[in-house]
Amino acid sequence: MMPTSPFNQFKDWKKQWEYFFNQDFWNNFEPFLQTNKPSSSGVNIYKKEENELLVVMNIPGLEDVEQVEVYVDYKTLEIKAEINLQFKGFELVEEGIFQGTFEKMVPLPFAVKEERIEATYDGGLLMIHLHRLIPDDTKKKIKIKKAEI
Repeated sequence: MMPTSPFNQFKDWKKQWEYFFNQDFWNNFEPFLQTNKPSSSGVNIYKKEENELLVVMNIPGLEDVEQVEVYVDYKTLEIKAEINLQFKGFELVEEGIFQGTFEKMVPLPFAVKEERIEATYDGGLLMIHLHRLIPDDTKKKIKIKKAEI
């Protein structure tokens, strides 16, 4: 028998709050409100040799890849998406799949090349292929010009 969480009742409160105020106030409390779900970030990171990464993120229900934005900044991947699962003629009774706007920051194990990124979406999975940024450590000779005085 699973122990009951003192936060189980918040799920009902959350729905009432959103209905009454028509806003998503409880988003910041989402980790506490999720019950009986395995803790998962929804992101897997795979490494190939020492220079490539494949970041796979579970994003169900995208009708258009334009609903997702992917940004990279040195050693951080940022994903922004809008998930809206609606089925014609049906009303949502119980919600177990996240819907709405979300942002996810994914720390990467190494800096990546901005010009060598490929992102694809298939079957509810966003796959982002990245390559390690290898700094150019070779010495560069600086040409010295004679100053005109």
